[in-house]
Order: sequence, then structure tokens, then C-alpha cells
Amino acid sequence: MKIIQCQQGTPQWFAARSGIPTASEFHRLVSPLWKIRTGDGPATFLSEKLAEKWTGQPLPQLQRFGALEQGTILEEESLPFFELKTGLELQRVGFCTTDDGRAGCSPDSLIDPDSGLECKCPQSPGHVSWLIDGVLPPEHAAQVHGCMFVTGRPTWHFLSYRRGFPHLLLTIERDEKIQKTLKTALDDFNEKFDAAWKRLCEIAGGEPKRAAIIEQPLKEPDDLWPR
Repeated sequence: MKIIQCQQGTPQWFAARSGIPTASEFHRLVSPLWKIRTGDGPATFLSEKLAEKWTGQPLPQLQRFGALEQGTILEEESLPFFELKTGLELQRVGFCTTDDGRAGCSPDSLIDPDSGLECKCPQSPGHVSWLIDGVLPPEHAAQVHGCMFVTGRPTWHFLSYRRGFPHLLLTIERDEKIQKTLKTALDDFNEKFDAAWKRLCEIAGGEPKRAAIIEQPLKEPDDLWPR
């Protein structure tokens, strides 16, 4: 695993994740039943990632974030709540990649030495539904297992937090069958990506020329993410 120290949501973070599949996008390559997807969906995803690499930034319509309320709850309440509840210390990072840099994730936190955290602050109906089911929501399974794929860690914590409601806190164990499926899906994607990128550069007469992202001085984590 490689860690890129940048603030999530900054130009450096967007540049780091552009052109590679990230854990929050793995559901576009595998289904909730861990079948490798085929057809128009993965093909569209491939085109999007090619466009991202060409421009060096995500597509405008993909630069979306959750509601301000959710972001505030995540940073000011749910993460300190997790630390208080578990006694575990959270390590905020910007972006992580596999050793080869071909896949990445933006964990809400890493937990040394062998875990991490994915935290969601959903609207109350969704939170209640997750509470009743008491399991990792299928729509976030690829992301959680994808974070373990990228970081190589054997466990991951999932927290669903909503003001005024009980919380859902799960510890998810690494599943080697799922990891194998993710690897197969990503290997296939990257093989197609490399071939398509080569063709795109041939059509253009070379790789794109664009201005480099200017690195900003890093601040201390406590300055980047309110606690």
C-alpha cells in the first residue's frame, strides 16, 4: 500500500484518484453477489476512467459530494464517536493505492496496525433499515472489501451514524474469495484500459500535455480534518 498525504476534496486528491478505479467505484465492476459485471456498465466506466486520465481530473458530473450536513456530522461527530466507543485511534489519510498504483481508496480513517474505517451518515430511513438488517449494507460491500483489497488489511470497521438513533458498528473480516473476485475484475479492467489508452494516444499522436497540479504545503492532520 502507498499513502498519498493530501486533503480529501482538494485538486491533489482529485488528481491522485483520476484514471484509476477506486473502492467506492468497485460496485461498477462487481455485483452485490460478487459476480463480475459485463456489458454496457463496465464499458461506460472504462470510458470515464480514460477521460479522467486524459484530462488529469475527474469528470465534472462526478465531482459531487454528500450534503453539507452529512459532511459536518462525519467530521465533527461520528469519527470522535467511534474513537470514544472503541478506544481505537484513527489515522486520517488522503488517498491510498495498491503498490502498483492501479487501484485506490479514500478511507475515512486507517487504524494501525491492521484495520480501517468506513463511516456513513445516511438519512434516517436508510439508517433505520440498516439497523434492522444488522449486516453490512450490500450497496457498500464492494467499497469496504475494496478498501481491504487496496490496503491489504485483514479487517475493516463499518459505522452507520445518525443523530438521535442507535448506531450500527460492524467489524468486517477479509474474505479471500471476494478478494480474488476483485482482483480478477480489476486485472481485466486494467488490461482493457491499457489497450484503450494506447489506442487513444495513437489517435491523438501522443499523450496529452497538461499543466501539473501545484502541490500545496501539507498541514498537520488536525488542521485538515476537524475533530
